[in-house]
Amino acid sequence: MSSTDTRSVEPRLSSPVDLRFKADWGQANLTRISGWLAQEIGDRSPMGSTFSIHAGRAGIDAIEALRDGKVDIALVTPAASGRLLYDGSGPAGHPAAPWLRSLGKITHRDRLVVAVDASLDAENVADLSAIADQLVIATSADDGVNAIGLAAHYGLKLAGADAQQLRRDGARFLYDERPFPLVHAFATGSANVIIQEAVMMPAWQHIADRRPVRYLEWGDAVIDGFAALGWPSAVIEKGYLPGQDRDLLTLDFADFLLLCREDLDDEVVYLATWCMVKTRLALEGQYRHIPADHTPVGYPQDPTEMQNTPVPLHESAQRAYRDLDGEGPLTDGLIWT
Repeated sequence: MSSTDTRSVEPRLSSPVDLRFKADWGQANLTRISGWLAQEIGDRSPMGSTFSIHAGRAGIDAIEALRDGKVDIALVTPAASGRLLYDGSGPAGHPAAPWLRSLGKITHRDRLVVAVDASLDAENVADLSAIADQLVIATSADDGVNAIGLAAHYGLKLAGADAQQLRRDGARFLYDERPFPLVHAFATGSANVIIQEAVMMPAWQHIADRRPVRYLEWGDAVIDGFAALGWPSAVIEKGYLPGQDRDLLTLDFADFLLLCREDLDDEVVYLATWCMVKTRLALEGQYRHIPADHTPVGYPQDPTEMQNTPVPLHESAQRAYRDLDGEGPLTDGLIWT
């Protein structure tokens, strides 16, 4: 290491660590975020340290893995779901987890959208109950783990279009764990309603290629019901999605939340948070070729916003953010020699 190498003033772990991350299915953004942090923490850890990334579903399974001591850092999305998981509120059906703490969040812009074939007689989600026998609804299952399925089904219930009643009245549901098979099903006509997220991805730009679509308002009962849980709403601006002829108020589905237990080693928490802030350009650089309003990981990451989480920050994460207040990124991801 040269005398001018700025890593000489960086925090380092004093003893080897075996650090385990819980991410997503393997090819999505939570795995990439985990890999970024594993490498940056590893560069500042003693020889003998090990790092592993466990595939997951970015939902309640992440909390269960932390609870059972199977992983050390777990990522969930959207960030808004973190409050339900922390205090056991709302429709999650999961016990409160007061031992849960946050390292911060990686921000991105996403929404949970309801789109329908424009031939259906529906202007808002509540209208679906009157035409149930015409519906094939593409969404994720409300299986006690998947956050998309939880939000979609709770939203339907609040709107007066409960999924069980829709089935009794003739509606069919097409389920998948991930958004893109369902976006494809809607785009190709296998479904005529879709309730999904990841709206920034290219697949959403093709959902109107074969026929006109309409985007439905959730309605005040849904927006207010989620707000009571600390789950915000957000707007998709006119023209962002194909055939979208007006601004659309819908449910926010933004941000990736990094969680740990309150007893995770203080030194590990501090270094992990330090790496999130000081090496964030190494993550951002993997997405800057994508327009800022369509990237699945936002840039630039703002440390002030990163620490604004619905789950309390770990004390050592708070200390790291205080220590780094006002400092810029350290590295742009270049290879050190």
